[in-house]
Amino acid sequence: MEQAKISAYQLFVLIVMFTVGSALMLPLASEVKQSAWLAILLGMGGGFLLYLIYHGLYQYYPNILPTEYVQKLLGKTFGRVLGFIYILYFMYLAARVLRDFGEMLLTFAYEDTPLFIANALLIIVIVYTVRKGIEVIARTGELLFVLAGLLAISGLILIIASGVIDTANLKPVLEKGLGALLKTTATQTLYVPFGEVVVFAMILPYLNKSEKAKRAGLLALTLSGVTLALVAAINISVLGVSLLSRSQFPLLSSIQMIQIAGFLERLDVYFMLTLIIGGFCKIGIYTYVAIIGTADLFNIKESSQLSFPIGLIILLLSIIIASNFSEHIQEGLQIVTLYILFPMQVIIPVLLLVIAFFKNRKKNNN
Repeated sequence: MEQAKISAYQLFVLIVMFTVGSALMLPLASEVKQSAWLAILLGMGGGFLLYLIYHGLYQYYPNILPTEYVQKLLGKTFGRVLGFIYILYFMYLAARVLRDFGEMLLTFAYEDTPLFIANALLIIVIVYTVRKGIEVIARTGELLFVLAGLLAISGLILIIASGVIDTANLKPVLEKGLGALLKTTATQTLYVPFGEVVVFAMILPYLNKSEKAKRAGLLALTLSGVTLALVAAINISVLGVSLLSRSQFPLLSSIQMIQIAGFLERLDVYFMLTLIIGGFCKIGIYTYVAIIGTADLFNIKESSQLSFPIGLIILLLSIIIASNFSEHIQEGLQIVTLYILFPMQVIIPVLLLVIAFFKNRKKNNN
């Protein structure tokens, strides 16, 4: 492990920036229409349970990385295989988020720019940052958190002042019934973004005060969930369900509706800055844990040596995972959630926690 420590507040900031990150860009739970905000809050509740599972494993092994303690739980061979699978999982999701942001930049402002160039520029900055270690990532996150907060508050004020919010668009709640709401929660909002905090199992060992890990994580998930639910409610109120369902980037469409005093309009820069900040933090954390996981698994002393190779793999993977944006989104909804997110975020951590419980109980009895 890198000889570095972060504070509970820095952990809180990183979780908030990570979970909000790309989720602001996506039309979360659009299938349940006016109840999307409610599906997000239910997903947040499930996220609490998942985080407690990851925290439970951290309590058993507070000073080592998951890539190491899975070998204690499953044996060296199976543990190393599972650790390697998680490294591939982190790199794959980093590539997916990078593709999201590359497509957003091309759609919004750089229509004639190749996707490779847009993605490469972002990953170069991220690789430079993660080479500096977790302390630099955490301090950068603190600065960006303040900037993102100011953008969010001022953006909310502008949307309210422009008078484009129509709360009638939020009715009727539960139009598709409770069953559809629970299904959307169980298949979408539980995993993206809240289940994605499984990545912080790799970062919790760097916390300087382990007893604050639970509180910091749950508070961060609460702030993230409330923020995303509020954004979803605003998008529905401003755009209506019909326009929302046709928009690739609902928050951008909502911001474009702002008009104050006939001259304050086209405030797309709010969307761009906020999303780039969130994307930088999210991809950066995925890239960092892939690097330290690889270094730990293969006993590489200088983990910074892996920054450029893994960054290059993520960049190339972001280009080849789908031929176009529609295929990328469809793959995420129909394949990734069921076959990747569900086992990696739920099934495997639960099994590991059960094994850790019995192994440690047996050790204590002896």
